[in-house]
Amino acid sequence: MALSVVPGDAAPAKVHYHWDADTDILGAEVRGADAGGSGLTGIVEIEGREGSWLNIDVRGGQIVGVEVAVWPDVKIVPTLAAPEPVGAAHLVVPARASQPGIASVELDAHLSAEADRAERTVHFRIGQGRAAASYRAAADLLIDVDESQHLAGIWLLNVPPFPSAP
Repeated sequence: MALSVVPGDAAPAKVHYHWDADTDILGAEVRGADAGGSGLTGIVEIEGREGSWLNIDVRGGQIVGVEVAVWPDVKIVPTLAAPEPVGAAHLVVPARASQPGIASVELDAHLSAEADRAERTVHFRIGQGRAAASYRAAADLLIDVDESQHLAGIWLLNVPPFPSAP
């Protein structure tokens, strides 16, 4: 998925996480994101080859939410530190001139995930591992962009614990 990186200097928008305990779906909603652009509005569905699903909610080209609908196998590592972001940025998903009214895009890609032991930091890699720069898209959301300006990964930071069974 191609992205345009527009440097930003405003305070990063807040991320609100929510778990669906019945389905193990984790959602991250970016609150206060400026979604008034002219890019894509809809859902970008990334389907991992093993059946996992990562949905990215886009409004006016801006990423305003991420939902992990079906988790890939998560590799737990002792510590997982998010990279220092290159800077804050608006990451714009451009609308395609040939398909202006499109509301959904589906991509098939290798999707992998790793998390720290507490599962408070989660990194999703999209495609095969490659060099990428990380940008702060929201307070607890980093987006990895490779040198060809394609989405390479998503970092969810300060994820709340999965709700305990009653």
